[in-house]
Parts: sequence; structure tokens; C-alpha cells
Amino acid sequence: MIDYKSMKTAKFRTPRLEIFIDHIRWNTETIVEQCHKAGVAVASVTKVTSAHPAVAAAMVEGGADMIADSRLENLWKLRQAGITGPFLLLRLPTMSRASEVVEVADISLNSSLQTMQALSQAAVARHCSHKVIIMIDVGDLREGVWPDRAVALVKDAAALDGIEVIGMGCNLACYGGVIPSPENMKLLVDTVVACRKASGLPLSVVCGGNSSGLPILAEGKLPSEVNLYRIGEAIVLGRNVIDRSPWPGTRQDTFVAVAEVIEVETKPSMPIGDRGQDAFGGSQDFVDRGLRRRAICNIGRQDVVVDGITPAEEGVIVLGGSSDHLILDVEDAVREIKVGDEVRFYPGYGALLALSTSEYVQKVVIEG
Repeated sequence: MIDYKSMKTAKFRTPRLEIFIDHIRWNTETIVEQCHKAGVAVASVTKVTSAHPAVAAAMVEGGADMIADSRLENLWKLRQAGITGPFLLLRLPTMSRASEVVEVADISLNSSLQTMQALSQAAVARHCSHKVIIMIDVGDLREGVWPDRAVALVKDAAALDGIEVIGMGCNLACYGGVIPSPENMKLLVDTVVACRKASGLPLSVVCGGNSSGLPILAEGKLPSEVNLYRIGEAIVLGRNVIDRSPWPGTRQDTFVAVAEVIEVETKPSMPIGDRGQDAFGGSQDFVDRGLRRRAICNIGRQDVVVDGITPAEEGVIVLGGSSDHLILDVEDAVREIKVGDEVRFYPGYGALLALSTSEYVQKVVIEG
């Protein structure tokens, strides 16, 4: 855990996101070592931090084999910051930005022949070659061509000028929540083998998914043909994404959200009066706990997923929030919380994504 009493930092404004860069570097080294021992390269994902250059640099220093992000804007940011890559574009490219994709990304994930045709035209116009990984859907029902149509797509893509089909991949545990297993990994590998035979391409890259694949890697159940993972949450938050438990050898105190108390009052725990929908069209359930000491902080749903933050102090309870306000129960807090005090929270993945994206949240890099 972070010892704030001994940490010497300047006074920053609130709300802010504190980024403990050494902890991210440590997590990267840990995950990369575990993956490399199994013959798996790591594309370290920066999207949840809005491609913060210091985070990307820590990942590179930690041994990541490439940097991956879903937004072209983020890849441009990293290039301009001097991060060398190579860069992998995670989200399927749009045809309308094909020229930009070829310019800023070394590799992109694809499942559409029409898009790869646009990338081909852009690559030819730039007198370069663009690498693609063709995605297949092994059951999670997000991106990817269905396995029985993969051979035809790979053969068509292989005929495109300026396009180098370097491998195939899949995505799991995102939209459908399907957990990587020996069975769906075998489906991926079998599809790659069939595509190699039909196309004559080596298809040397076999990307078995994201952080959710780490458990079967650790259990020794990952097929040896799988040689690339896209790792985000396991590095940035030190979590097993299957159940959000700490991943062995990693730290979870990598990011801390800090908000400032702007009101402290003793109030009833139940609203008084007829109730309709809240500001977001919802209806919240309340528990009558009597009169409680409540604090309001200067952060809200515009900045963070309120349900996705955990108070760093015992006895503090997150009750909810509006656009700009976070409501806390501090009746049982271990210290007396007053107006002007700072309160710290550990963010989950969704909360970190929002904090990183919000322009109202100051980002502060802390080393040492």
C-alpha cells in the first residue's frame, strides 16, 4: 500500500489522478516475464490511461514487445511523445481513416475485406507495407469473422498489394464475457492451421486475446502455437480480469483518484418527499440507517464511474453521485473528515478509463 505520510509531493489541485509509474513498470516486468517464459510476446495496452506517455514509457522500460491502443489519436500522441513502438491498433479500422491508420500504426486488427482493401490502397499510395492480424470470433461475439469464413478472408487479404497478413487473433472476455479455455484456443489454432494450408502464408503471429488469457497461461494449458497477448488491465491495475482478484506478483496501487471534500453534514439516510427519476433517469434504492455524517466531494459521473471506485480509507462508503458530486457516508471513517480534506480512492477499470479521459481531472505522475 502507498504510504502517503512519507510521500513528498507538491500540492496539486483536485480532482486528480495520481499515477504511480514505478508500480506500473514493476507490473509490466512481472507480466512480461511470465508471458515470455511461455513463449508469448506482450502488446501492452495504453487505452485505459488515454495513452499517457509516462505510462507507455514505463511499459516499454518494463519490457513490453509493442504498444497497443484502440484510438488513432492516442497512437499519434505516443509517437509525438517519442515512444518508439511498434504500435498496434486494437479497434478495427474505419475505411474513412485508412490512410491515417497506415501512417501511424505498424499493425492493425482486421475482420473486413473492404477495410483491408482501403488499407491496401493507402499503403500503395504511401509506398509502404502495412501489417494486419485477421481476427476470428471464437465465441465472445465481438469482432472477428466466423471461423468457417476465415480461410476465404485470409486468401483474399493475401492478394492485396501493400498488405502483409502476419497472423490471426481473437478476443475474449469483453462483450460476451467468454473465458479463454483450451477449447476456444484450440479453435483459434486449428483455424490458423487451416488458413496457413490454404493461403501458403506463414501466419506466424497467433494472438490469443487479452489479460483474460493469463490464467490458462499460468496453468500451462495454453497451446504452444499462441504467441501474443494484448495485456492492459493485468498491467495497469494488477488484476485477474476473470474475477478482479490480484494477479500474482503485481501491485494494485498503481493509480489513485483524489477528490476534495466540499461539504460535511449530518443528514437522514433516506430522501424526504415524493420521488421521481434521478438526473440520469434512474431510481436509486436507499437504506434507512438513520442520521449519518455525509461528505460531498468535487468529482462526479462526468469524471468517474462512481460505482467503480473503492475508498482507500476504512469506514468511508460511496453512496452515489451526480454529474459533479460524489456522496460519501463518513460516519464510521477512522478520521474526522472535514471540508477541504482530500479523500483517496482506488479505481477499477471503468473508473480509470473515465478518470483518464476527463479533462477536468489533473494527471500527476509520481515516481519513487
